Amino acid sequence: MLERYDPRNWPISYEGLLHTGIVLTAAVILALVLHYLVFAALRRFTKTSDSQIDDVIVERVRKPLRWAIIGFAISIAAENDHLVGDGWDVFGSFLTPFVLGWVAYSLVKGFAAGYSRQVELTGDEVATRSLRTRISILSRTATFAIVIITVSLVMLSIPGVAKVGTTLLASAGLAALAIGAAAQPALKSLISGLQMALTQPLRIGDLVKVEGQAGRVEEIRMSFVTVRTWDERVLVVPTSVFLENAFENWSRVSEKLTGPVMLHLDPATEVEPIREEFERFVKAHPLWDGRNVALLMTEAYPESIELRLSMSAETIGDLFNLRCAVREHMIEWLREHQPDALIRHRLEVQAANQRVSM
Repeated sequence: MLERYDPRNWPISYEGLLHTGIVLTAAVILALVLHYLVFAALRRFTKTSDSQIDDVIVERVRKPLRWAIIGFAISIAAENDHLVGDGWDVFGSFLTPFVLGWVAYSLVKGFAAGYSRQVELTGDEVATRSLRTRISILSRTATFAIVIITVSLVMLSIPGVAKVGTTLLASAGLAALAIGAAAQPALKSLISGLQMALTQPLRIGDLVKVEGQAGRVEEIRMSFVTVRTWDERVLVVPTSVFLENAFENWSRVSEKLTGPVMLHLDPATEVEPIREEFERFVKAHPLWDGRNVALLMTEAYPESIELRLSMSAETIGDLFNLRCAVREHMIEWLREHQPDALIRHRLEVQAANQRVSM
């Protein structure tokens, strides 16, 4: 009767190393086969689903779960081979929290990317910007927490660091004060980012005016917000500025806006023909959305009057272009039909000399 092979009774030898190699190779191969079968079934399941979230999540967690399954297979092999067990006891304490943190990180990123892709199919631009903002901030908060916890678990696996941590716990009061003082900026940024995600005073894609500069919100992070201006500059604004100071959000509900064009004319100007021409031009313009068009005299001074020509458009960009077109057209029309309405502050010496000579 053959005696059962027990590697624990053997010293380290060529046969022992060969047995260890066979055990490790078999464990890794079985893990890869299991990983392939599981994800083949998951891909088949996701193809039958109408949601975009599961497809992205499966793709994101595929690689980290491969290493997680390999680590699990090596842990099982370590129970049957003392050489594998001795080596895994050393590396497993470091690799296990790292791989688990990697899986959690990929899961959060996959869910965020999949949900963002899903909400883009709704067609509601305002709702899409709102959800994208929440997803962006909350996913960054979750990944920040995962990284901190993973690094902490890895560091606690080091005996020297664990002893230092035990010593610090003896003076927990002083340590809490020191950590609180050192982490105050980070905690403030974290709270500001969460408040931004919940209250949403602005969202990704909103057109805002802050500190005298107007632009589109490109990115919202825990500590700062990036705003792209019309001349392609990027403003980096601290998150606290939007929470503590007033700012303008031109697309909070929708991008439909009404904008003015101001004309300063001579007090003797006939206003009604200008109103008729303005309304005719705007109503025939393709950028006008059919909502608002009006001309009002908003101020009257001894030397001038102020006319406000207001109009509306579907988007902020269309409104800007429409205002520019109205401003150019009305000045040209006034030059041709009511030249006396334009205020002049020039000294016309030649004309004065001609009148004197006559």
